[in-house]
Amino acid sequence: MRIDILTLFPEMFEPLRQSIIGRARREGKIEINVVNIRDYTEDKHLKCDDYPFGGGAGMVMMAQPIGSAIEAIDPNHEARRIYLSPKGRVFHQQMVFEYLSYDRLLLLCGHYEGVDQRVLELFIDEEVSIGDYVLTGGELPAMVIADCVSRYVDGVLSAGSLVDESFSENLLEYPQYTRPVEYRGLTVPEVLRSGDHGKIDAWRRAQAEAETRKKRPDLLGEEK
Repeated sequence: MRIDILTLFPEMFEPLRQSIIGRARREGKIEINVVNIRDYTEDKHLKCDDYPFGGGAGMVMMAQPIGSAIEAIDPNHEARRIYLSPKGRVFHQQMVFEYLSYDRLLLLCGHYEGVDQRVLELFIDEEVSIGDYVLTGGELPAMVIADCVSRYVDGVLSAGSLVDESFSENLLEYPQYTRPVEYRGLTVPEVLRSGDHGKIDAWRRAQAEAETRKKRPDLLGEEK
């Protein structure tokens, strides 16, 4: 899996060099290529934004630097091209498996008041949002999607780590405990210390259903 991220602020992506994703990159299991859009501008001052036609607050990212960057790194349109935008469809777990069907993803990070509409019409396959709120740019959403997708690439995590996660079977994950057995008056449930895996599985299933019913009844088709 290769993920190209186009941004005006490549320094923001240092977290993707750390922890599990960083290790997977070093081991060659995933490739994350952060591209500075300014490298492709034809303006001698490296300008990549301008005032919007018709007036209004803020600046708009120009079509030329973005278009040139996309054509340079994905000349044959092999990648699924995604623009991170609050106007896009809201990202959810099932979209991770959809994106895994592609060998490449291209994530375009907007900034300021967004990008010239012609970029979307000429170069982008879809717009995606990570929630119904507005951020200063698409860098954080790009990291969210890159992280979510990368962890499902073969070899990044052990298969067991992906079992019974939140949103598996439309259920939230059951509560987890580790040592010590007692902490500030609260004790690990006895069933988890019993060694009876049948009872443990049943307890975890019941807890997952209870957590989901309490916090996300919509996942069960229920009203809150």
